Amino acid sequence: MSEELKGEIIEAIKKVFDPEIPVNIYELGLIYAIDINDDKTVDITMTLTSPFCPVAGSLPKEVAARASEVNGVKNANVELVFEPPWSLELMSEEAKFKLNLSGNFMA
Repeated sequence: MSEELKGEIIEAIKKVFDPEIPVNIYELGLIYAIDINDDKTVDITMTLTSPFCPVAGSLPKEVAARASEVNGVKNANVELVFEPPWSLELMSEEAKFKLNLSGNFMA
């Protein structure tokens, strides 16, 4: 049940985009952890591409709102962290492809 719920939460989070990058924040690697508690509250740990991101105040709230909309989630809490720092290596292959960052030059 919790793996299925986690999958639904991930799909909901994939609807959230960094306004400066045309890729959803999950594929960008901004979500570090999704923990589902016994009481169906969800704790999400995320970061931003930069501590100076202009949406630092609103993006975590949007992630919490999207996760809270998932049927079966009682409440979603988002913790914003900057350790470890975000890097291009955290992006999915799909995100790298969309941004023309795939290939051997990143090695």
